[in-house]
Amino acid sequence: MLNETYRAMLAHKSVIRETFMYGKQRAAEIGYENVFDYSLGNPSVPCPPRFTAAMQDLLATEEPIALHGYCPSQGDPGFRTAAAAHLAKTFGLPYEQKHIFPTTGAAGAIAHAIRAVTKPGDEVLTFAPYFSEYGPYVRGTGAVLKVVPPQPPTFQPNLDAFEEMLTENVTCILINTPNNPTGVVYSAETLTRLAEILTAKSKEYGHNIFLVSDEPYRDIVFDGKTVPYPAAFYPHTLTCLSFSKTLSLPGERLGYVAVNPACEGADILVDILAQISRFTGHNCPPSIIQKAVSRCLDATSDLSVYETNRNLLYDKLTELGFEVERPGGTFYIFPKALEEDANAFCMKAREFDLLLVPSDTFGVKGYVRFAYCIDTEKVKRSLPALEKLAAAYRK
Repeated sequence: MLNETYRAMLAHKSVIRETFMYGKQRAAEIGYENVFDYSLGNPSVPCPPRFTAAMQDLLATEEPIALHGYCPSQGDPGFRTAAAAHLAKTFGLPYEQKHIFPTTGAAGAIAHAIRAVTKPGDEVLTFAPYFSEYGPYVRGTGAVLKVVPPQPPTFQPNLDAFEEMLTENVTCILINTPNNPTGVVYSAETLTRLAEILTAKSKEYGHNIFLVSDEPYRDIVFDGKTVPYPAAFYPHTLTCLSFSKTLSLPGERLGYVAVNPACEGADILVDILAQISRFTGHNCPPSIIQKAVSRCLDATSDLSVYETNRNLLYDKLTELGFEVERPGGTFYIFPKALEEDANAFCMKAREFDLLLVPSDTFGVKGYVRFAYCIDTEKVKRSLPALEKLAAAYRK
């Protein structure tokens, strides 16, 4: 007998993936160069040469059995040690090997982290707009996702509403900065107040409320600024990282959970995460990728391309009269649609071969997401199509 839970999920497939597949079909009809696909957050710049060199060196010099063999349940010790040292150097927190748990990307990190700090029936709060896959991640643990309403146009977290929703049933908060889909970077002021609320409520309810911080876009930040590190503001933080975006390695599926050394259970949480892996069949990302990335932790791809693309789109959108917050990072921009129904707006955009994602999938009405991780030349060629789309609403 088929599992009815997963059968039911077939009726709620990813809008992002559906739009991407439509783009592939349309490209076959009119040519890839004529479809302006802003649907999928798939990096458009190559990985750094250092990663390629590391892979070549490992394959040429390492003993194959050791290189391709199983690593411990907690992950490759060399990778864990290197990641901890990099975090300690970058953020000044005393991370050690015992605080790092490698995962299959940020998705695996989030799924593990939430399981480690919730039990079925607990509530998890996140802030709209939020990455749509948070729903399945949380439901898979038996916990319940509750969404704090958005605060446009800046889309900093709505902390007044958050404080009201933070009941004793909440054991975990899930945040994402820099944010997908808005590109907004949570400010130090926001994180300071968030930490103050969590500290006060944890004391009131007699249990620590954990913060799970989703940070795959940490290094994609613009205008010479830096991203405030949430774990530096609140001790009970599990940081979830992916190398998919900053090293342009989405297909290699490597990330990690970093447990703040001051977190409750810091000495055993990684061992708990390893036991969760036994339950879910996760069993570590590939050994060779952990070894190669451990040599590249202070490197990134050429991320300047995304700032160039951000500027082109932001300038054109504002010129055309769209209401839009200037992204501080990521490779997403989140303008308000030119009609109330974002889905209808995205279907209208398809008439000009502009493929956008409606905001409903991110828990917000009336906006659209552009994933501008495409070639700059193609961004430039898409601007006349964007002008035609705006003109269609002025008739």
